Amino acid sequence: MAGSKPESKPKKEKKIRIAIKPKSKRKVREDLINQLKAKGADVLIFEDLIDRYMFYRDLEIEMHKNIAEKGLEYPAVSATGKNYVKENPSVKQAVLYNKQCLAILQQLGLNPKEIEDDTEDDEL
Repeated sequence: MAGSKPESKPKKEKKIRIAIKPKSKRKVREDLINQLKAKGADVLIFEDLIDRYMFYRDLEIEMHKNIAEKGLEYPAVSATGKNYVKENPSVKQAVLYNKQCLAILQQLGLNPKEIEDDTEDDEL
């Protein structure tokens, strides 16, 4: 057709890797409890905080999976029918969940490096 624009090639999407690999939930929880025991702080309220840590950690992992699937941005359609690129809200959510996990570890006086050293990666 004369005067029509040539078709542009679709952009090649970058494959985004999941930044954190889910480790065995049982192993991470055990490591946290063992650190508490080593500090002599094995009390029920701290175990509740560990459960909260595990909850936020699971949410963060889900956000990373969503980012790997959809990307940092994805196409969307507005209420008026216009196409636009939308920022993936999972990016901000992952940061919030990570901050909450770190705050819980700080409150418990635990070191995340010690938790990760002895855990093995699970396959996705």
